[in-house]
Amino acid sequence: MTDTVGAQEETKKMIVVTGATGGLGGATVEHLLKRIPADQIGVSVRDTAKARHLADRGVRVRQGSYEDPAALRDSFAGAEQVLLVSGNDPAADLVSLHRGAIDAAVAAGTRRILYTSQQGAVPGNPYRPSDIHIATEAVLGDSGVAWTALRNGAYGPLDQVLGPWQRTGEIAQPEDGPVPYTDRADIAEATAVILAGARSFDGPVTLTASTAVTFDDFAEIASGLTGRTIKRIVLDDEQWVAEQITIGVPEQTARLMLTWYQAARAGYFAEADPLLAELLGREPRTAADRLAAHIDT
Repeated sequence: MTDTVGAQEETKKMIVVTGATGGLGGATVEHLLKRIPADQIGVSVRDTAKARHLADRGVRVRQGSYEDPAALRDSFAGAEQVLLVSGNDPAADLVSLHRGAIDAAVAAGTRRILYTSQQGAVPGNPYRPSDIHIATEAVLGDSGVAWTALRNGAYGPLDQVLGPWQRTGEIAQPEDGPVPYTDRADIAEATAVILAGARSFDGPVTLTASTAVTFDDFAEIASGLTGRTIKRIVLDDEQWVAEQITIGVPEQTARLMLTWYQAARAGYFAEADPLLAELLGREPRTAADRLAAHIDT
């Protein structure tokens, strides 16, 4: 019976998505549901109860986590493609967890593994998570199966990198550099396009908004949107870390974020890539669009 079910799932060319109860994974599944039948979509989630809304729509829901490779392998059964959403626990050995997930996908017979990497995942990038992505891409390269690394542009909340500018009237952050700040919803849609489409992407591809902007640009954009004069104040690195600690941010967290600013100023995120717009068939949301959507009224 198990072999028969597996053969049927293989015939359906199933796509399995990890992290499907999270922001990026969940949004990717929603876009997949617009493109392919639900019975061709599977999800591997830590808590199946949180994916009940997907099961009710015909998506195959199985329990699996990066900490349990055996369960993960079973959750990947019948998958032609697996999307591995990168882990985000700063205390975990993420490279080892990713390696286990890749091994599980290979053992399950997956033909292509897609992994959510990061723009600028190249040697020398001072942003510390880059090392995790570089190492994971190397594991993928040694896996023996086809793979795609989705090097996504920065899609975190803008206030995380701009600071409390709406309250203070200032973008008072360390020296930065141009970054194509990207909308997570656009990345999720493009990921679904890649998964459901006939075109194969081998190795790393970069998905970013069409234009890179600096904090000076943001200050000008914010001033135009609010009718206020928003100033750009460049803080010394150590001064900024000290201020973060003062407001309750753990020093380790502040120094991790500092490496992001250092990478931006060194140009590791400067290049915008046209592929996202090509996949979407339209221009991605701009930094101004994203800023306007989160202005307090």
